[in-house]
Amino acid sequence: MGIILMFMLLSTVTPFIFLQLHKKIFAGVQSVLILGMWLYFIQVMFVAVPTVFSITWLMFYASLILAEVAWVMFIIDAVKTADQYRKGYHKREILN
Repeated sequence: MGIILMFMLLSTVTPFIFLQLHKKIFAGVQSVLILGMWLYFIQVMFVAVPTVFSITWLMFYASLILAEVAWVMFIIDAVKTADQYRKGYHKREILN
């Protein structure tokens, strides 16, 4: 259960990552999916397990998948940005 909660917390941070990447539509979609994800989690923990392919079930898994996509996009962007800084620093070093 702990690993699921960890992935849910990472998924909850995902709209901010999309905003950092200037993907506002994805941030809005992820925000809506987060509500369904937490609703599904609360239903499973305290009420009863919803049926497979219910709305909250779909929102739960779609949120986790979209969060994974966001984190990969964020890592790619971080590597590209670091590479650009490295190239800029290298040019300045050559000029001096």
